[in-house]
Amino acid sequence: MLNYLDNLPRVSKRLILIITDIILLPLALWASYALRLSEWWPNIAHIKWALIAAPLVAIPIFIQMGLYRSVVRYIGGKASFRVMLGVTLAVIGLFFILSAFLSHNYLPKSVYGIFWAFSLVYIGSSRFLARYLFQRRRHHPHLRQKIVIYGAGDSGAQLALGLHNSKEYQPIAFIDDKRELQGSVIHDLKVFAPSVLESLIKSKNVVQVLLAVPSASRARRQEILQKLEPFQIHIKTVPSIATLISGKALVDEIQEVDIEDLLGRDPIPPNMELLCKCIAHKVVMVTGAGGSIGAELCRQIITQNPLKLILFEVSEFGLYQIEQELESILRLQPTTLRQEDIIPILGSITDKKRLEKVINSFKVQTIYHAAAYKHVPLVEQNPIEGIFNNVFGTLYTAEAAKGQVETFVLISTDKAVRPTSVMGASKRVSELILQGISRLNSKTRFCMVRFGNVLGSSGSVVPLFRQQIRQGGPLTVTDPEISRYFMTIPEAAQLVLQAGAMAKGGDVFVLDMAKPIKILDLARRMIRLSGLEVRDADNPEGDVEIKITGLRPGEKLFEELLLGNHAVPTEHPRITRAEEHELPWPELTEYLNRLVKACQDFNCDASRKILMEIIDEYTPQCGIKDQVWHLNQNIKLASSSLCATNEPIAVAN
Repeated sequence: MLNYLDNLPRVSKRLILIITDIILLPLALWASYALRLSEWWPNIAHIKWALIAAPLVAIPIFIQMGLYRSVVRYIGGKASFRVMLGVTLAVIGLFFILSAFLSHNYLPKSVYGIFWAFSLVYIGSSRFLARYLFQRRRHHPHLRQKIVIYGAGDSGAQLALGLHNSKEYQPIAFIDDKRELQGSVIHDLKVFAPSVLESLIKSKNVVQVLLAVPSASRARRQEILQKLEPFQIHIKTVPSIATLISGKALVDEIQEVDIEDLLGRDPIPPNMELLCKCIAHKVVMVTGAGGSIGAELCRQIITQNPLKLILFEVSEFGLYQIEQELESILRLQPTTLRQEDIIPILGSITDKKRLEKVINSFKVQTIYHAAAYKHVPLVEQNPIEGIFNNVFGTLYTAEAAKGQVETFVLISTDKAVRPTSVMGASKRVSELILQGISRLNSKTRFCMVRFGNVLGSSGSVVPLFRQQIRQGGPLTVTDPEISRYFMTIPEAAQLVLQAGAMAKGGDVFVLDMAKPIKILDLARRMIRLSGLEVRDADNPEGDVEIKITGLRPGEKLFEELLLGNHAVPTEHPRITRAEEHELPWPELTEYLNRLVKACQDFNCDASRKILMEIIDEYTPQCGIKDQVWHLNQNIKLASSSLCATNEPIAVAN
């Protein structure tokens, strides 16, 4: 019956409430009259008009007071006050109407006071009884997952309160490290010490632990996660304090554990002088503005009061997305930048004339060059496009900026150090181009910032692992020994902005990426923190398998950030300046002329050999993977073979 009532339309539910009140109000009046006369079955002939008038007076008042708009299962203090006020007005109205229209009012005045009390009890109790029954049905123990909240502070208490009406979760206890809180009761939930957690999980069939410590440092959150990891229980968390302040989430929102918490590294507060030096009151341009890094650069740039922000992007959809996002940010957090000062430009960095037009038209003062093809296996399979975009796109952008722009910052990568892929080699050549141009006494300060993988970027391993866990596995790891440096996108973008402000010309800045992380260890941790077990030879009954797939084309086991061992500290503790060899501009120009010719001829073999001449450390990890090039080579081979035997060439339909 409750299930049937719960699924009724809102109009039907309101009608049932009205019918219930029509029955309860005369009943309350009869009970009041009987109590006043001290009779079980008083003669109601004298009050029959009063019994009819009671609902006729009260129901319109209740409708006006909004008593039928409240959702019964969520009824609370405000609704209770409206019930009391509605009943009071109804009793007063009934008294005046009966006194005015009935010459002989047989109701003693004391009955009205008793009627007020009975009506309040009947009308209020009907709502709270319905709320109790519906919530009991929805909150049946077998229908809700039992959870423990780690953190009994304000966030934990608010989370418990927010989950009170949840269909999915049933909080059963708090866990907190603070001794003064242990043993206390918050929202009917007892606070326990962390040592009790294991027994709680086993005895109460707990399926999840919700981490409610948003103000804790990442190091502290990592410490807690390490404590929870052996229990192999699904860990979720409330958003971090930074996310709460930014308005991107609420404290009672539940989400998967941030991978940043697994890194356990807190970002250093930015040097505000460095952060705004190349941005404030300047015209700033970001190439690749729709990409992961480019978009985050744009988000941070608009907070530093630029004069204009030029979004340069080849992808129409990517450009539309970042433009819309930035405009919505400005509506919520107004700065000196106006919406009309965000200028979306569709264009390719390989179109030099387009770049020159844009830079000269808007008198761009600072460029952050984030546009690049960066997916290693894809660039390995499309080397000519990768080289042309990454190398000559950088060259054309730098030449268009030379002498016109004050500061030019290239976003580089750790894959440029001793590269084994076309992508890494192309980025290293891009670095050499900026170093070479900066030695030509240009007014523009050219520099590059080199860092490793960023969490959550397109193609990043973390979202891939999460998707694979949701699908039941397997998690794909290319090699058991492979490791990578990781940094969050906001931290990387923030450090890029600060590094650019320290440029003198030709600088190679390297970001402190802390220690590299083994991808296999990361996969195992993500499985365990999802409440699952790794399925392997030692545990064949586990939930999710980790599959070793072998290194992909161009992929390295270990990434490096420095070619040599010499790095000079800067005024920022997480940014160093690398001192590395350069190529004289005339020599590099000769290589580039040969390289562009090889690209135009679609000669993958020649392009790769020229890259190896430019970069002594470039050691290709695999052969040429471009399928179009291989097909053309086979056609040429077949053609020359047929010509040699004077046989006609068959033309396929």
